[in-house]
Amino acid sequence: MELIRQRADITTLELDAIVNAANPTLLGGGGVDGAIHRAAGPRLLAACRDIEEIRPGVRCPTGEARITPGFDLPAHHVIHTVGPVWRGGDQQESALLAASYRNSLRLAIEHGCRHLAFPAISCGVYGYPLDDAARIAVDTLRETGTGHAIRIVLCSFDNAVDAAWQRALNA
Repeated sequence: MELIRQRADITTLELDAIVNAANPTLLGGGGVDGAIHRAAGPRLLAACRDIEEIRPGVRCPTGEARITPGFDLPAHHVIHTVGPVWRGGDQQESALLAASYRNSLRLAIEHGCRHLAFPAISCGVYGYPLDDAARIAVDTLRETGTGHAIRIVLCSFDNAVDAAWQRALNA
């Protein structure tokens, strides 16, 4: 397993899969979720609507992952995962964030994806502290990816996320 960081717009990466920091509806939103939906085109929204709801309005519970084609994206697949909203750290946020990374990587491996990119899940409007989230991501991906021929890109759109990825990789 190879784990690298790259400063880029995740929607432009030509990989087997990109991971979407989604909301439970999987119907688009702001940040990376909105950018992925816009770049993938309307077929992504249709594919997400076809995913069965677990309960009203929830197609993907926090910590779980779902996969769709990438449609108009250069990536072949989009793996949608819902990270936790930061509520101070005592609501199982770290376990749920680790589950988002673990379940996304496992789903990628199950679908034969060998090169994929992750954004900083839960670090936008969900408010997760960046350095803590980056450390959890790197630790979880290293643990889950061990023994697999896979290349993982830790994608950042700005300097703060890029620096957090670097600190986590160096730890």
